[in-house]
Amino acid sequence: MGIKISDEQRKAVKGQGFLSNNDGEHFSCRIITKNGALSAEQLENICEVAKKYGNGDISLTTRLTLEVPGIKFEDIENVKKHLAKDDLKSGGTGSRVRPVVPCKGSVCTYGLLDTQKLGTELHKEFYEVYYDVKLPHKFKIGIGGCPNNCIKPSLNDFGIMGQHVPEYDEDMCSGCKKCAVETTCKIGAAKVIDGKLVIDKEKCNNCGLCIDKCHFDAIEGGKQGVKIMLGGKWGKQSRPGNTIKGIYTIDEAKEILEKTILLYREWGKTGERFGDMIDRIGIEKIEDELLNGNILDRKEEILNASLHLVGGATC
Repeated sequence: MGIKISDEQRKAVKGQGFLSNNDGEHFSCRIITKNGALSAEQLENICEVAKKYGNGDISLTTRLTLEVPGIKFEDIENVKKHLAKDDLKSGGTGSRVRPVVPCKGSVCTYGLLDTQKLGTELHKEFYEVYYDVKLPHKFKIGIGGCPNNCIKPSLNDFGIMGQHVPEYDEDMCSGCKKCAVETTCKIGAAKVIDGKLVIDKEKCNNCGLCIDKCHFDAIEGGKQGVKIMLGGKWGKQSRPGNTIKGIYTIDEAKEILEKTILLYREWGKTGERFGDMIDRIGIEKIEDELLNGNILDRKEEILNASLHLVGGATC
């Protein structure tokens, strides 16, 4: 038997990213990534931690973090110091902004934005800056580089998805018998009807694959940016996120994200997920506040308020 560990000690180290193993004596260290990517040196560091302090295993989580199980309580500080040598940290637990999860859109042929660059920016601006800000519940951010939906941004509290809107000039359409645009469109939004290409805008997901495919330049690139989804979750109770109207620049999305976190802190009930808050208050009111409200003017007041001091998840 190892040393006796109190409930308060377990709670304290859980907040630092060390979760109790089922034997009651050891812990798993949850190591976060800034953007879903690690250098070779960082991976070597984690391997050394697993061999020296853990049981030799490394587990991958669904949120692009790594866990090293089998760590003794008395070795936790040594593990943190070892990780710090290669700019690595443990964390990612609690009622706060959680580590950002971006897809590999930065290098993917379908990627419409640099997801890993954006992931790093959001990590610094929201995970790090807001780390000590208590929220009603956990708050997850997902970045998808395109509508292929690989990381399921609609199942995050705040989801971002890359968009490239096709701009169609009907006068340039020659009504080809075999339309390159229709062939390219995998979801059937583009079809030639009565000798003319027709794009169903309700069905089009702005993946951008059809852009520049027309031999007569009928389809060119229009607005580029991201769409935003609010209140998604997946777990004991699932809820798809609400898509707010419009396509936004990265800077606009960051501003809406900050407003969302502040609104959730101020309007959310302790233990309530953001999606449940939306269902309670109504998406129309939430969207209006995020797009037209002045909540940023009250930022310091909201951050300094004594809110959510007692835990307790409702889902």
